[in-house]
Amino acid sequence: MLIYPAIDILGGRCVRLALGKFDDVTTYGDPAEQCTAFALQGAKWIHVVDLDGAREGKPMQHHLLRQLTQCSDAKIQFGGGVRQFAHVQALFDAGVSRVVVGSAAVQRPQEVREWTSSFGVERICCALDVRPVNGVYEVVVRGWTATGGVDLSSALAQFAPGTLKHVLVTDVSRDGVLGGPNFALMRALAAERPDLQFQASGGVSSLDDLRTLRETGASGAIVGRALYEKRLALEDAFAL
Repeated sequence: MLIYPAIDILGGRCVRLALGKFDDVTTYGDPAEQCTAFALQGAKWIHVVDLDGAREGKPMQHHLLRQLTQCSDAKIQFGGGVRQFAHVQALFDAGVSRVVVGSAAVQRPQEVREWTSSFGVERICCALDVRPVNGVYEVVVRGWTATGGVDLSSALAQFAPGTLKHVLVTDVSRDGVLGGPNFALMRALAAERPDLQFQASGGVSSLDDLRTLRETGASGAIVGRALYEKRLALEDAFAL
């Protein structure tokens, strides 16, 4: 299981949101400095989210992105506001290794399948952000500000085996509050779609969380607030 330390960018600063709320922001510092620090601690991949882009519907951090892709040998997985083919191409041109597509994967899956065909399934990750509602996981879009109109299983069903490889699943009811990941959800997804590699996001707060996530079959774990608040050492996570 890969560990992806997370850098969320808002207004040019490294931040974390609680439950995806833009009015509940904690600021941690300079994104480029944080990227370098994560790489020095051994990160091979860094997960970067453009929160301004998620709100605006187009990537907004190109000036910072080139700094991030050049500050270390770590690969950048980048998302936030990616809605068009041109957005994807521009991000690859800027040095991103893998692009994360959110709302478009839910609302225009046929187009996204064309993107994975053009760029390769290794370079596109679909982000499906969900919240539990009446016994199912409802997908939310546009920076978690709108309902996608489908549940998680239906969204995944739009991608037949071979048309997608990487899927990032965030339980937004757990994100940024250190309450523990949704292990049951990750276990169910790994069993339902063994052809896909699922990255778990939301709630990781300890090494025990990472141990349990690994046992669910998750291929990756996004770790954010726990690192910034020193509840978890990145070196220990990699050693695990």
